[in-house]
Amino acid sequence: MEFELWMLLGIPFFFGLGWLAARVDINELVSESRTLPRGYFKGLNHLLNDQPDKAIDSFIEIVKLDPESADMHFALGNLFRRRGETERAIRVHQNLLARPDLPLDEKAHAQYELGIDYLKAGLLDRAEETFNQLVDTSYAVKARRSLLEIYQREKEWKRAIAAAEGLQDSGAGSRQKEIAQFYCELAQDALVHTASGDAMQLLDKALEADRHSVRATILRGDAQLAQGDVEEALKTWRRVEQQSVPHVALVAARLMDGYRKVGRPQEGVNLLKSYLAEASSIDLIEVVFKAVIELDGVQAAKELVVEELRRNPTLLGLDKLLEARLMDAPANIWEELSMVKNLVQRYTQKLARYQCSHCGFKARQFYWHCPGCNRWDSYPPRRTEELNVMN
Repeated sequence: MEFELWMLLGIPFFFGLGWLAARVDINELVSESRTLPRGYFKGLNHLLNDQPDKAIDSFIEIVKLDPESADMHFALGNLFRRRGETERAIRVHQNLLARPDLPLDEKAHAQYELGIDYLKAGLLDRAEETFNQLVDTSYAVKARRSLLEIYQREKEWKRAIAAAEGLQDSGAGSRQKEIAQFYCELAQDALVHTASGDAMQLLDKALEADRHSVRATILRGDAQLAQGDVEEALKTWRRVEQQSVPHVALVAARLMDGYRKVGRPQEGVNLLKSYLAEASSIDLIEVVFKAVIELDGVQAAKELVVEELRRNPTLLGLDKLLEARLMDAPANIWEELSMVKNLVQRYTQKLARYQCSHCGFKARQFYWHCPGCNRWDSYPPRRTEELNVMN
């Protein structure tokens, strides 16, 4: 009984201690909130109401009253930058860096923000110089990412490779796919300047970085063709099927031209037909359609397109069928068929686009590097209508 009584007396005691602790925390919170400038709450309220202009005015008042507040400088600089006033953002961060008493961590933070200001303003040389000063600080990974962006903008592919390798070494994740793309860019430049030997060496490095790189394989075939070795080019282009079946549409025209050059066009048609049976594609149909008309005649081309329409009904496929029908249509219905084809073609022009899987940017041609979001290898090798039918 005595033990139970002690327990009952202890309950209100511990309850009182908890209440006292809560009161201390509340009083401390109230005290801290009273020390905050009134403009802070005004600025915060404007931000919550999506009024950045008024928020900037409020934070400027705070900075005038308390010029030592680094956090307010950072908030103000970011707001200026978001509003497009990069010059004012640069001044804010430069003033912060000019303070001799600024701690090292905050100094690195201010320098990084200044580099971002320069980057947004298009002052790439200044941005590069600023980020290079951060590679031995706690902002090294962020700085290297920004340097990589700069080198890609400037098409400095060798420096982009070095920056990507630096990111990998710092533990920021694998960049092998991007490195392979950078080597492909260098190889493509070499091919433009008829340096096929240099291109081959660069493509070897690209495939070493990413053995599944379809682009490197295609370009390797291009380099072999430039050296006059058509048979080796054909063997290389056929390897695309092993890497990615849908991507064979991108190399179909090369294959067909190569088989024509070696005098075996029928072998080329048969190969592309086997690809078509495995992975239907409008771009692939286009190449096979023209080759079948050339070798087997219009009727065979019509039968090919009809079969593909049954398997994969699209307006783009219908457009090819109408094209075939017009080739041997009687004069009395030719004009009507031509009118229908023109109407269908107007719609197919909108559908015959490639679309980035990351940002949705659409383009008439296939890109390895999206112009919208700057992602690499983000375009599926199929037109938008095909993707919609598949989904």
